[in-house]
Amino acid sequence: MSARHRSGVLVRNAALLAAAAHIAPAGTWLAGPRRALFPALAGRGRRDHVALTFDDGPDPRTTPRFLRVLDELGVRATFFVLGDGVTRFPHTTLEIVRRGHELAVHGWTHSRPWLPTVSRDVTEVARAARAIRLATGEVPLWYRPPYGILTGGRWLAAARAGLTPVLWSAWGRDWSADATARSVSAAVRRDLCGGATVLLHDTDRAAATGCWRATLAALPVVVAECRAAGLEVGPLAEHGIRR
Repeated sequence: MSARHRSGVLVRNAALLAAAAHIAPAGTWLAGPRRALFPALAGRGRRDHVALTFDDGPDPRTTPRFLRVLDELGVRATFFVLGDGVTRFPHTTLEIVRRGHELAVHGWTHSRPWLPTVSRDVTEVARAARAIRLATGEVPLWYRPPYGILTGGRWLAAARAGLTPVLWSAWGRDWSADATARSVSAAVRRDLCGGATVLLHDTDRAAATGCWRATLAALPVVVAECRAAGLEVGPLAEHGIRR
């Protein structure tokens, strides 16, 4: 084998290893392995508590509606926000905090992460965390990537920004056009138990138009079922996840 050929093989192998390091961690998206092997990543917390979380905001059209319902229910939650939304809608972002809720990082935009872009991931997650601090004075603790796809680059980005990655252990599947209040509450109920982290969405910015209405209608049902089971509902900061 010539030196030139050996060099080409080494370059290809290095590229394959880099791609594997980027993509392999995204396997944590699979609910079964995540719950069994990475309970903290799945959002498993106190057995008497359920963490309520919302993704993709802030959205001045819809987020205030969720804040009003949460006020009526006497519940605080964690909102995983996008940095570009924070900079575009600072008043809505600040209102989330004023109502007693927690902000966390969802990224800068709702981008798909398959190409290895480690430097971009590090820059954008840090930029989103900084936008939250500038808009509200709050320091975020948590990170959940768009689509729940936690690539190697996104793991590194979270670590560099001092954020703890948290996905979910129950979700409402509330992003589709055919979602209803009944389907959302039923989807959450399937995996709802003490220590669960529930994923919902307070906007349709990255989902089917108007699907947030089903989530909003399901929210009182989800909270009532948690309380009927003797479970407290609150933000991740009170969920007891080890950081």
